[in-house]
Amino acid sequence: MSGPRIVSLIASATEIVAGLGFGESLVGRSHECDYPPELVAKIPALTAPRFATDGSSADIDRRVKDVIKDGLSVYRVDGAMLRALAPDVIVTQAQCEVCAVSLADVEAAVAGWVGQTVKIVSCEPNRLEDVWRDIAKVADALGAAARGSALVGRLKARIDTIARRAAELPDRPRLACIEWIDPLMAAGNWMPELVALAGGASVFGEAGTHAPWLSWEALAQADPDAVLVMPCGFDVARSLEELPALARRPQWAELKAVKVGRVFVADGNQYFNRPGPRLVESLEILAELLHPEAFRFGHAGRGWVRG
Repeated sequence: MSGPRIVSLIASATEIVAGLGFGESLVGRSHECDYPPELVAKIPALTAPRFATDGSSADIDRRVKDVIKDGLSVYRVDGAMLRALAPDVIVTQAQCEVCAVSLADVEAAVAGWVGQTVKIVSCEPNRLEDVWRDIAKVADALGAAARGSALVGRLKARIDTIARRAAELPDRPRLACIEWIDPLMAAGNWMPELVALAGGASVFGEAGTHAPWLSWEALAQADPDAVLVMPCGFDVARSLEELPALARRPQWAELKAVKVGRVFVADGNQYFNRPGPRLVESLEILAELLHPEAFRFGHAGRGWVRG
């Protein structure tokens, strides 16, 4: 293998590494890394959650809180395998200890290494601009700054094309993005920016801040024009299984979005929750579900469905 030996411990970073043209240099990944599928299938997983990931969103929330309450990290890192792979670069994140292996987890795993130099790159995306900066950071660590600049340039150009077209549309639907179902959580970070670029207005969440907990009273009072359900880590099928937890609430049927049939379910795991190159596809999904008369990228039925 030529080039640096790379371990990526977060799904978005694996996509960044692949987007930079270093996919074949990956020697290890997290258990959540699943894209590009033909690439990750050949690479061993080095992490695992400390809790069962089946069951409802309420079950998962309870298990995660129990793990954190006990003072444990949410994920295990196979330190022995990590060292055996002898990586030159390890990419992780410092944004959310629940979303993926944290910087502290990685530092603990490599703390006892002697005579082995490894560069740890920690991504911390809170806004779109941070995502571009993280791409540049990973590219720099791999000695490929020019590739990083080129990739960011291509992604921004695609975003600008959509944003310019959306800005010409007269209607800006008010959209509530639901990032967790039970308990209810709205989407923050880069999501309000994406909604605005797609020609909508995000009802909850603030750009650059973590996803806020949301009360049913607040959702009912806001009464958005549309609702997008995109739970963190869930695909479309699993999110559809969770929809009855929303429908059982008396406030749900009274929402304008529900009455007019503008409830959408998207693959949050593959798109919106991953701060990497496919945030552009996430923007495409938002644009075509908010403005189907103006945008059609072909994500309907795959990246999103009507709820």
